[in-house]
Amino acid sequence: MKKNIITVLLILLVPIAAYFFMSSNNSDMGNVADAKAAKPQIIKFTSSMCLDCQEMNKLMKEVYPQYKDKVTLVEIPVQDGKAFTEEQIKKYNITLVPTMIFLDSNGQQVKRVEGAIPKEELVQCIEGLK
Repeated sequence: MKKNIITVLLILLVPIAAYFFMSSNNSDMGNVADAKAAKPQIIKFTSSMCLDCQEMNKLMKEVYPQYKDKVTLVEIPVQDGKAFTEEQIKKYNITLVPTMIFLDSNGQQVKRVEGAIPKEELVQCIEGLK
């Protein structure tokens, strides 16, 4: 009986622990405080449970470092349930992840990309920001 209870607990707790581990973002790609900078911004809405999001995260980690002095990246995990996240989801009408909103230095939306895109297109979008 005790083995069954332990097995059931492990089956329930391991995925929950994995979810929290995967959803914690320890990258130096920027944060909400950086969003007030007077330079172009990329607001990336993502989810740790989304395969396209994971693909775009890898791609962004590869491409973004060469632009980090020119562009601010704000990554918003849609599943975190915070009030700020909910406000941003409503503000930008996010219905799909991954979604990237490209803002110019005046804070005006220049481009919106929904879904995964190839590296070349991502680079073009970033280079098109002013």
